[in-house]
Amino acid sequence: MPTFTALSSTVTAAFLGSLVEVVEAFTIVLAVGITRSWKPALIGAGLALALLVGLVVIFGPLIALIPIHLMQFVVGVLLLMFGMRWLRKAILRAAGVIALHDEAMAFAKETDLLTRQAAERRADYLAGLAAFKAVLLEGVEVVFIVIAVGTARGLTLYAGLGALAAVILVVCVGAILHRPLTQIPENTLKFAVGLMLTAFGVFWLGEGLGADWPGADLALLYILASLVAVSAGTVSLARRATPKARSL
Repeated sequence: MPTFTALSSTVTAAFLGSLVEVVEAFTIVLAVGITRSWKPALIGAGLALALLVGLVVIFGPLIALIPIHLMQFVVGVLLLMFGMRWLRKAILRAAGVIALHDEAMAFAKETDLLTRQAAERRADYLAGLAAFKAVLLEGVEVVFIVIAVGTARGLTLYAGLGALAAVILVVCVGAILHRPLTQIPENTLKFAVGLMLTAFGVFWLGEGLGADWPGADLALLYILASLVAVSAGTVSLARRATPKARSL
């Protein structure tokens, strides 16, 4: 029986990480649907989802064949690489070194591109391809997050439910609003997800190397707290070195 700490942290990490990716994919699919038509948007997104399901069905069972300590080590390394990439960008954005990600701007750019392509004969094909690529690329990251945070403790099902909840939330809210989800604090979410994935990475890497964490699964909490403190200090130092924080 998984502990509450392991279960809640797994579901939360999967939900928040998937929420970020799904919002980005939804923005492009929405741009395709509004600018061109919903037929290529839905066909492209549907084909990408079918391909993702196929990849999970084919390669998912192979994961169970990997020894647990090797799995923990590999997952820990991958999560560290993945999480620290998000965390680095989040710190730089929070400090004003690079511009904040803007879903409204991303929607406008995609809409402008699709409008310029509308005169081409292959406009529907290009529009569908844009939706396909967006869903596939962001979907691959969602699958990775689910596998990475859930596999090492046998909580893949719970991680998958967290990701599914994120998909349902974005689709429902997006269908009601029918516009980019600019009200979701995506940059804050990316900061939180970067922290959580990095914490998982440190924890699983230690497990894979045979470390005996004080407090067992509760170690995730003090690892996360340490990362929050270090990240906050880094943001503060970066802000002092930057003339003026900017938000675009």
